[in-house]
Amino acid sequence: MLEGRSLIEPGNFSLEEMDSLFCLAEKIEQDEKYLRESCRGRLLATLFFEPSTRTRLSFEAAMLRLGGSCLGFADPGSSSASKGESLADTVRMAASYADIIVMRNPKEGAALLASRYSPAPVINAGDGGHHHPTQTLTDLLTIRRLLGEIKNLTIGFCGDLKFGRTVHSLAKALARYDKIKMAFISPEELAVPEYITRMLHKQQIEFIETRSLEETMPHLDVLYMTRVQRERFFNEEDYIRLKDTYVLNREKMDLGKNRLIILHPLPRVNEIAVEVDADPRAAYFRQAKYGMYVRMALLSSILGVV
Repeated sequence: MLEGRSLIEPGNFSLEEMDSLFCLAEKIEQDEKYLRESCRGRLLATLFFEPSTRTRLSFEAAMLRLGGSCLGFADPGSSSASKGESLADTVRMAASYADIIVMRNPKEGAALLASRYSPAPVINAGDGGHHHPTQTLTDLLTIRRLLGEIKNLTIGFCGDLKFGRTVHSLAKALARYDKIKMAFISPEELAVPEYITRMLHKQQIEFIETRSLEETMPHLDVLYMTRVQRERFFNEEDYIRLKDTYVLNREKMDLGKNRLIILHPLPRVNEIAVEVDADPRAAYFRQAKYGMYVRMALLSSILGVV
């Protein structure tokens, strides 16, 4: 069903296709030997033009657990891009060596461009402030595993909602599910982009924009925390002024429901106090492991081994 296809943004896959991926990821979680060695002889190219730890290692761990191999770079300075090679030529070159490409790039639209030139499937691992579809799959799987289903939920997004590609991707994906409400919690300077709110209005999704985390906490089923991203700011003073606007601590956790789950795409800086890690509602490290399972499901599906 997904064999040979690229994944550039969450809307590329239908809800039925995502549900099949989640079912496959759950099978892998329950039996880590399932699909072991299924990708032996297959090669994944990881082209990371922007720093990453979790996403790159998660993809590499997924491919290695499937029995495949990896090659690539984690620093554009070590690639021919530093010599002026075009993105189109880079992906053509990588596709001549590998069966599938995972790419992160700081420029919006770079993954879509790469998919148009690459003869091998391309998975977008983040393009600027635009999309991060495999993080979205991770987030949706985590919600499904911990809350049972993805419907009739109120999801709060807190922090940097302007530049946060994980927020944009997840909000667009959640809008496709039934009875979803959203709360966007941010300073005015980091408010969710207008194209997201226009999309929600068009799809008649109920949402609010607010500055108060404390007032919103009692109503949430999921709180999606994000860091203020220093690398997206042109002005260091603005970053310093805004970086500590929201800090989730024990006192704020006391305002939340017993069934609340806290998600974070990571890395965190100081927006979640370390004391929160011990709370059973803190799910961000479990979320990271679900990310490996869903990437195993995705790679094996696109490579056609299931």
